[in-house]
Order: sequence, then C-alpha cells, then structure tokens
Amino acid sequence: MRKIVIAIDSFKGTLTSRQAGEAAAHGVADAMPAVELSVVPVADGGEGTVQAVITGLGGEMVECNVQGPLGETVKSSYGLCGDMAVIEIAAASGLTLIKAEQRNPWLTSSYGTGELIRDALLRGCRNILIGLGGSATNDAGFGMLSALGYRFLDANGCELTASGGACARVASIDDSAVLPQLKEARFTVACDVNNPLTGPYGASHVFGPQKGADAAMIAKLDGALSYFANVTASYLGHDFSNEKGAGAAGGLGFAIKAYLRGSLTSGVDMVLDALRFNEIIRDADLIITGEGRIDGQTCMGKTPGGVLRRGIARNIPVIAVGGSVDETAIEELMNAGFSAVFPIVAGPLTLQEAMKPEVASRNLQRTVAQLLRAISLRI
Repeated sequence: MRKIVIAIDSFKGTLTSRQAGEAAAHGVADAMPAVELSVVPVADGGEGTVQAVITGLGGEMVECNVQGPLGETVKSSYGLCGDMAVIEIAAASGLTLIKAEQRNPWLTSSYGTGELIRDALLRGCRNILIGLGGSATNDAGFGMLSALGYRFLDANGCELTASGGACARVASIDDSAVLPQLKEARFTVACDVNNPLTGPYGASHVFGPQKGADAAMIAKLDGALSYFANVTASYLGHDFSNEKGAGAAGGLGFAIKAYLRGSLTSGVDMVLDALRFNEIIRDADLIITGEGRIDGQTCMGKTPGGVLRRGIARNIPVIAVGGSVDETAIEELMNAGFSAVFPIVAGPLTLQEAMKPEVASRNLQRTVAQLLRAISLRI
C-alpha cells in the first residue's frame, strides 16, 4: 500500500494546521481511498507551535496565572506532553499582551515566561521546548531567570526588580535559591535568527523599535544589555553575548544558552524532532506540505522548507500547496527541491472570501484531490 504524509502549517487567520491537514486528507481520500495516510500537525516555532505539538503527541494544555510584561496578572498556558513542556513566550511575555501606547522595553520583563517554566519543572517536566517569537521584552532573560530563583543584586546588595533598564544596575548574582530541577532539565529553543545580544545587529537595535523603543532608548538598552552580559561573563566564566541567536526575543536566547545550557535550533526542526517526523515519513511515497502563502521566504525557516529538507534527505518527493503562491518564486522553490507547487485558489476571489475557513478548506481538498489524480499512476 502506498503511503502519503500530510504536514501542512496553519493558514494564518483561516485554518489551523490540523484543519488544513484534514482538508488535504479528504482530498487524498477522494482521489486515492486505498492509500495509507498520516496527518501531522506542524509549525515553525512561532504561533501555533504548542497546539501543533500537543495535537500531534496527544498532550494537554495547562493554564497558569502569571506576570505579564508590565507586571500585570495575565492568564497564560503551555502544552504538556508527558515529561515534555512546550512553551511560547508570547503567551506570557508577548507584544500582543500590551496596548501599543504602553509598549516600553525599558520597563517590560520576561518574568512570566520564567513562571511557565517553573510550573512545568514542578510538574516533573524535564524536556522543555520554547518558541521565542513575539516578545515584548528586552531584558536578556533577567525576568525569566528571576522567576527561576536567580537573584540579581545592585551595588548595595538589594535585589532588583526585573526589567530591560534594570540590566544596567546588576552588580552581583545570587544563585542560592535557584530551582534544583533546572540541573535535570534540557531546554531546546526555536530560534531562526542569528543576531548577537548587543551592537548594531543586536536585540535592541534590530527588534527594539517594534517593541516601542525610540533611538535614545535603543542606545540605553544596548548599553544595559552589554553591561549585563559583562556581569554574566564574570559570573559564568564565559561571554555568551556574541553567540548566534543570543539577541533573539530581547536576549532570551542569551539567557537560555548561558544560564540554562539550552540549545538553539530552527523552529521547524524543533517541532519536527518533537513529533518524531523522521519516523513518521519512513517508507513514505509522497509528502504534502504547505502554508497560507508560499514565496521566497518558504525555504528560509518556514515549515514547508523544513519538511522539504526531511523529504529530500530520504528521497521522498514533496509537494507544496498554499493559499497563494508567489509566481516569481516558483523557479527558486523548484530548484530548492519541491516536486511541484500549487496554489489552492482556482479562480478570482477576494482575499476576504478566500480566507473564510470553509472556502479555504474546500479549495485545499479539491486541489489535493486533483493533483493526486494527476499523479496517481506514478506513486
């Protein structure tokens, strides 16, 4: 029996990964009802990562009240799959949790993300997956680490309250109250940027403006992170500030790598590894992947590109379907290794109509059915 694996990312604002995969599966059933079929919810480490992993592994959502970016209490959640926790920092320390006029990375903190990690550790989780996208913070993980028991003291020995600005006042570090479970935990972080912590390509200069920082604040933030990095280097005996990805999520990449001994990997690879994707595609004859828009960025850290790499490594043909396809990128996508790339919209539609879930689902089902009928004699 032939085997087809469907691994389609969400069509943002329209279909979840699971819904897109099920629509495609109906298309496969229409054209090739006897085929062995696996539908795998996938994501690239950003929005939808928790849902994709817990759906794929049969986990559950855990709700927590944590500290938001400005110290307010927010209702947050993370995924729990056995001894694995899947956390999106946007759920506790995200930009969308703050009104535009209140965004201020000098004041915001990643403390809530640390509270999610703490809750997971106390529940027995020792394998922690973290998606770094969408942070409102620029505190180099100061807040996250504080929630895990690290105490950052000023020159007078007083404990500092976490914030981006407070990084410039740390004189010493007390680790006597750090959670002992941290030593047993393994952290894997979805990180698709290579920015260092500081400098013109660092967290403050590159990502600070979208978090509410003007030019003057950016300079102050960069200085604060540089100071904090120096204190950390003295404490740990190694300077992590120039490591690739240290500047991700306002410096959370730096903190996770330096203090938590975490490994930074591409978001889609983190998710595919968690889902044991290599085992799922073993003996597959075809992989169908896709996302809402397929373009020149698809092979640069996006889900379909990650799926494609896994397929190529095992000589499995990979077809991509998308809500829209940038025609100027088709040659590039084919050269990357896709066997074919298809848009799912058959005729003129307004964007509003095309993004209706029932319309997108129907178009996806029809497109997959038609393409499989066209190649049914070859797989």
